[in-house]
Amino acid sequence: MAVTYRAAVIDKVGLDALIRALAARGRTVIGPTVRDGAIVLAEVTGGADLPYGWGVAHEAGRYRLAPRRDGAAFAHSAGPQSWKSFLHPQRERQWSADRDADGSVVFSAESGPSPSYAFLGVRPCDLRAIAVQDRVLSGGRYPDPAYRRRRERAFVVAAECTEPGATCFCVSMDSGPAAGPGYDLALTEVIDSAGHRFLVRAGTEEGESLLGEVPSRPADTATQDAAHASVAAAADRMGRTMPQVDLQVLMRETLTAARWEDVASRCLTCGNCTMVCPTCFCTTAEDVTDLTGDHTERWRRWESCFDLEFTHLPGGPVRATGLSRYRQWATHKLGTWYDQFGSSGCVGCGRCIVWCPVGIDITEEAHALARERDGGVAAGSAPEAP
Repeated sequence: MAVTYRAAVIDKVGLDALIRALAARGRTVIGPTVRDGAIVLAEVTGGADLPYGWGVAHEAGRYRLAPRRDGAAFAHSAGPQSWKSFLHPQRERQWSADRDADGSVVFSAESGPSPSYAFLGVRPCDLRAIAVQDRVLSGGRYPDPAYRRRRERAFVVAAECTEPGATCFCVSMDSGPAAGPGYDLALTEVIDSAGHRFLVRAGTEEGESLLGEVPSRPADTATQDAAHASVAAAADRMGRTMPQVDLQVLMRETLTAARWEDVASRCLTCGNCTMVCPTCFCTTAEDVTDLTGDHTERWRRWESCFDLEFTHLPGGPVRATGLSRYRQWATHKLGTWYDQFGSSGCVGCGRCIVWCPVGIDITEEAHALARERDGGVAAGSAPEAP
């Protein structure tokens, strides 16, 4: 039998109290804040750290902060970071080794307590991305113990999307704008003639307990209706779409399409798309030593399938051309990810579009592949070129 948790309404004071209550429970609260001309994820200690009054204006290959008159805190789409940066860090030491005076070598596995994070303002697309990473890094025969420890200790406060960006397409990937499962608390920001407030829904017992610690009032019908209407309206304002076809089949049937040559002529193989993607998980290992050679460490760091050395074998790289590397990334993300993990590897956040230095748009490429496969017949509405 499903458990039903309560919903409540809090104001800006209540949101500040929520942050402080999370910190009082020993959690490091990570949320959106303004820094260096972008909305980035960093530690927040109170409501004043949130990006009230800031949104973003972006397109393929372009990102800018944009002031908002309504003073909203969560009316911005995905920034350059994702929660992957905290759950699956960019660089992490795995073990170290030291040579004793007698010449023997002692290995020490990396240990210590995992951080206890509270993620505040997790977009529905990123909530889905965390679920995807859970399957990749916590499931299967060889789970990542470090990831699992961090994930088990994380408290998630989702923020439903009421203001999609120009490159968002979460509706096409069935990952938003409403929050799916996986949150402890879910916020929906409402700003109207009745004031600035947040509808809060608990999704777990811990979320329900925490909600009881902050000043709130029972959820009224007007606030719930306004929240639901805002999220529903956001679904109709997506800046991008994917073609209305089976993307897994499309990727399989277009491996030799001429469109790959076109995108390869523009792609720099810089790997930006894999770095900002909230689900890309590939890593490599680096061994480093001190000048004496008596101390060695192994570090794991993110790797990209766009790197020429990513699939290097004694005979050379498996994918020597930019075309083969871009095609590998796109077909894996949209197609063969299903074969490995049972879902798409794309959640429609649009980061890969925004942070591509030449503005390559994965939705535009998917539409072009669908048109080529179907003999020039468009499959859904393709976005205009920036």
